Amino acid sequence: MTEFLDLIMFAALMAAVLSGFPVSFSIAGVAIGFAYLGWTLGVMDISLLGALGQRAFGLIGNQVFIAIPVFVLMGAILEKSRIAEELLDTMGRSFGQLRGGLGISVVLVGALMAASTGIVGATVVAMGMIALPTMLRAGYDPALSAGIVCTAGTLGQIIPPSTLLIILADVMSNAYQQAQYTQGKFSVEALSVGQFFAAAMLPGLLLVVLYLLYILIRGVLRPQDMPAAAIKLARPDVREVMAAIAPPVLLIVAVLGAILGGIATPTEAASVGAIGALLMAGRKIGINPRLILVGTAALVILGILAGIFPVRLQRSDNGTLEWMIGAFYALLALVGIGAVILALRASIRTRTIHDALNSTLTMTTMIFATILAAGFFSLVFIGLGGEERVAHLLENLPGGANSALLFVMIFVFVLGFFLDFVEISVIVLPLVAPSLIVMGHDPIWLGVLLAINLQTSFLTPPFGFSLFYLRAAAPKEITTGHIYRGVVPFIGLQAIGILLVWAVPSLATWLPEVLF
Repeated sequence: MTEFLDLIMFAALMAAVLSGFPVSFSIAGVAIGFAYLGWTLGVMDISLLGALGQRAFGLIGNQVFIAIPVFVLMGAILEKSRIAEELLDTMGRSFGQLRGGLGISVVLVGALMAASTGIVGATVVAMGMIALPTMLRAGYDPALSAGIVCTAGTLGQIIPPSTLLIILADVMSNAYQQAQYTQGKFSVEALSVGQFFAAAMLPGLLLVVLYLLYILIRGVLRPQDMPAAAIKLARPDVREVMAAIAPPVLLIVAVLGAILGGIATPTEAASVGAIGALLMAGRKIGINPRLILVGTAALVILGILAGIFPVRLQRSDNGTLEWMIGAFYALLALVGIGAVILALRASIRTRTIHDALNSTLTMTTMIFATILAAGFFSLVFIGLGGEERVAHLLENLPGGANSALLFVMIFVFVLGFFLDFVEISVIVLPLVAPSLIVMGHDPIWLGVLLAINLQTSFLTPPFGFSLFYLRAAAPKEITTGHIYRGVVPFIGLQAIGILLVWAVPSLATWLPEVLF
């Protein structure tokens, strides 16, 4: 019995999570119970728990994870300021006259919101409240409509910046270093968040293309499921389209461009994104667009010029030219800060910033509490011999490295029916990833495959988070059965996406190799 205590511990975790008790407390409670059970039975050295303090300190001081709350804040500001509504309305009127046009609009807006917010819940709820009633009024099949909204909302997990990719970058970097130590390499390499952001770009766009192709093909084969809009919608002009699309696109370019170009760390780029989101919210709330535009332009020009012509005013050998440039930079900074203050005042007056901060604190607390509890769980699991069992299992599977990877992918997919992506990322992946890397799998390619797999966990019944989000926001005509049936084809498309990335590894590895 004692030799299987690690397996019993994992089964107890499943039961605790499914009980509905708060996840972080469930994980920590199971860890405490089995730590003392293992100590009592003499199969675990309780002194191993002395490393728990170091793990907690490492989490708090982790430079990678600092980016998570700032990215969440950026997305929350965009969501609370209803920028998604403007995007959906504009894109819907642009494509509404096409068969499947509303579905195309939802997927494209989902991709844009994914790259600018990265928050699945916010995107699914927003599109469920805005797009879903419009699709139903247009005569769309209810199950298909629900499936499109759910799936488009989950793109925030694979298209950077996303919290999943940030967590995965840390997990895979640690696993890669551990694998190098196992192979006898003591001059180890680390992996960065930027590399994973770059690696996920093409696979994320590939999924968008697969969704769009499915909608177009289904529109041809089953036109009754996605009729063109019966009511003549007022098509937006070019100026209206640009006003809706340009700000999110510029924000995406600023954030991802800074990270992928090596100009800024993810945390610094996230800060830029949060300020950009605040300025966008100010324009939406009612601040004069020209003031916002001037302030934004001042900050952009300042960032570019300061990078090309840096000036250090504390140097004693500065001449008149340096002081003039410094004064110009200060003027640009004051103009930009003025626009930020105006946007902040407006968001405080309308309580947009209050709601965004509340949402940010709630989500960040959940993520960090789960990561901390998972660190406790993995310590106990390792102490009970679980890590050796997992490594032995993977190494002895028939078929070698590919067979081991297939087993892990299926196991993660099944876990996605019951667990959240954070729990799988910080509990399961640290146990299996080092062995897979030692077997010869590229860590960045492996991380992207797992990211697409974990994205699918938002869609798989019965506990897919996107399903719950949509259930809460959907009109009464949409039943739970509609939602479950609607996501099935898109789960199949996710599987096709995984197979394509598996068959063509360069989809995930080419861009990181070029940029880094």
